[in-house]
Amino acid sequence: MSRDVAVVATAQSVHQRRVEGLNEVEMLMPVLTDVKAKAGLDQSEIGFTCSGSTDYLAGQAFSFVMTLDGVGAFPPISESHVEMDGAWALYEAWVKLQIGEIDTALVYGYGKSSPGSVRDVLSRQLDPYYVGPLWPDAVALAALQARAALDAGVVTEEAMAEVAARSRQVAATNPNAQLTSSADAAALLTEDYLVEPLRLHDLPPISDGAVAVILAAGDKAREINDRPAWITGIDHRIEAHQLGVRDLTSSPSTKLAAERAGVGNGSVEIAEIHAPFTHQELILRDALGLGDDVEINPSGGALAANTLMAAGLVRIAEAADRISSGDADRAVAHATSGPCLQQNLVCVLEVTS
Repeated sequence: MSRDVAVVATAQSVHQRRVEGLNEVEMLMPVLTDVKAKAGLDQSEIGFTCSGSTDYLAGQAFSFVMTLDGVGAFPPISESHVEMDGAWALYEAWVKLQIGEIDTALVYGYGKSSPGSVRDVLSRQLDPYYVGPLWPDAVALAALQARAALDAGVVTEEAMAEVAARSRQVAATNPNAQLTSSADAAALLTEDYLVEPLRLHDLPPISDGAVAVILAAGDKAREINDRPAWITGIDHRIEAHQLGVRDLTSSPSTKLAAERAGVGNGSVEIAEIHAPFTHQELILRDALGLGDDVEINPSGGALAANTLMAAGLVRIAEAADRISSGDADRAVAHATSGPCLQQNLVCVLEVTS
């Protein structure tokens, strides 16, 4: 029998194109301090700590160790790390809470992409024998996927532009968003192609930032938050590493994760989808089985701020905030990792009696 676990507090930095004068620890510390203050907990009351980041961005091995300075050197902690988006760190913490030995967990994700070339860095996650040596970057691969989706009639350039316009317009109400715009879809379609069929508005911004959430189980969650966002379903799936053996116009791993997480077991009011490229939101909406009545990415999504290793956890934090504030009773959050939606995580959050 699983334990009831909820997101009880969230905090994130203002995502920026370049955070100067601060290293990862200094960028992360205010976020960790804020989330613990919101939960009314100090570090001694946190049963487990888990983080998500990548050494490729930091440029050094075991870079996550230095950010533990932001957590605090004392008291000693039970800690783990995933070399992925913080959404997968949240999954590990959720599993840890299921064991029943702890009642609270601190989860955080962070990334500073500005010091290097993100497009080159992401190419290092590709197959090292056949694809990696060609150095295709993330934008080129996304363009390949977009072209396949366009040719298959899964998406249209007009629909992609509408995604970009809506995302950046609603981001104006998000104080943590990096990129906003008042341009409509028609204006965006007049832009030149950057990597055909993608225009600049189809791409995510390069972002620096951090996010943290606190999970709590059972009565502890109710004690911390009057309206906790209960995780009623969570699952993640992975597809083949080789792009040539996958159908890039769909996301079967997202569809399976959504089924396993129980997305279809009730009405969904809000969905925070981790779609760095416009065509990916359209593919993911279909895979998640979301209708036209669902509010998609009211935060602006990854098109408004895309901090690598944090953007997926931000989606969960944003959805949880909507639940706790009373804006929704049931929401879906999604995170992705790898080229062309290779790995996908789905989390259902809702109010329960």
